[in-house]
Amino acid sequence: MDPINNPFSPGAGAPPPELVGRDQLIEEARILLGRVKQGRPEKSLLLTGLRGVGKTVLLNEIERMARTSGYQTVLLEAHEEKPLGELIYPALRSLLFELDRLAGAGDKVKRGLAVLRAFIGSIKLTVGDVGLGLDIEPAQGTADSGDIEIDLPNLFQAIGEAAQERQTAVSILIDEIQYVSSKELGAIIMAMHRMQQKRLPLVLLAAGLPVLPGMAGESKSYAERLFNFPDIGALSETDAARALRDPASSMGVEFQDEALREVFSLTHGYPYFVQEWGYQTWNHAAASPITLEVVRQATPKVIARLDRNFFRVRFDRLTPSEKSFLRAMAYLGPGSHRTGDIAASLGAAVSSIGPVRAKLIKKGMIYSPAHGDLAFTVPLFDEFMRRAIPDFMPGKQLTK
Repeated sequence: MDPINNPFSPGAGAPPPELVGRDQLIEEARILLGRVKQGRPEKSLLLTGLRGVGKTVLLNEIERMARTSGYQTVLLEAHEEKPLGELIYPALRSLLFELDRLAGAGDKVKRGLAVLRAFIGSIKLTVGDVGLGLDIEPAQGTADSGDIEIDLPNLFQAIGEAAQERQTAVSILIDEIQYVSSKELGAIIMAMHRMQQKRLPLVLLAAGLPVLPGMAGESKSYAERLFNFPDIGALSETDAARALRDPASSMGVEFQDEALREVFSLTHGYPYFVQEWGYQTWNHAAASPITLEVVRQATPKVIARLDRNFFRVRFDRLTPSEKSFLRAMAYLGPGSHRTGDIAASLGAAVSSIGPVRAKLIKKGMIYSPAHGDLAFTVPLFDEFMRRAIPDFMPGKQLTK
């Protein structure tokens, strides 16, 4: 069939043709946005889930909802090596300029810009670098301490007050939030606590790996009272079938039931993989319907693409010792595994693998679903590791 008409869209953050299985979360976000805009308290949302479950897609959809509801929005992606202050200030500067364009009396926006200038000075950035304008004096004594846990709440308060004065609301959306430091996450939590206390129209919506609830709880014990942590998991078999059947049907193409069951068996319902199989089976099929045989014929190409594009980009960032650690996990099979069992597979003491474990958690490759357990953050990564390193020998660490 014509690849140009292919309705499926595998890609990082690419919106699927049919957003299925997420109705409850979308409704939760709608209620949150509505209540905050009315000045009513409501917990912000921190979405958690493995790679490939569609967290970024959902965050983009929530941003669209916020804009439609009249919000001023900021959408960011956290980075491993970039401090939160440097990441957030350009977006907040643009946001304040947008607020300044809205009709309304008062000087809260100008104060917000002055507070932002003070904040910029506290993170060792010059006003000239960000183009705030030399005529804006910093707000002395506000958001300029150099301690982000003090400064960020003051900055958010100034922005929230400016939005309130302009009779609008602000949503700050942060993807990959697990990459912020513990202190930065603490500052975000404290800032949102201030928003709740002051009932200011500023809401946070973020997405991260399953380590996020633990990080938040360790940073500030009251985090669970400020945030909901919806777990974004794999699709059910029914929803996975809809994600394939509905877009294809809109183009006059059908999937046979056996083909749908095979795709679910191969993908375990993870949305990114469902899109990959849908994309390749469409291109491989000569005509409708897409059959079980077509799925089986397309599968080697799907796996090769995933290995090359989805898995390999993560694998290539690993050191030899980190690859050994993950291969030992893969040797133990799917699911989570005890740290002691991983150490035994490597022929090492539990204490000796601690540094590698910590590095892999920081890189977002593994997480701890329960005390003493470890699991991959990337679905089906155990299968990839067995393909990438087929000759693993238990009890022997790889050296290359």
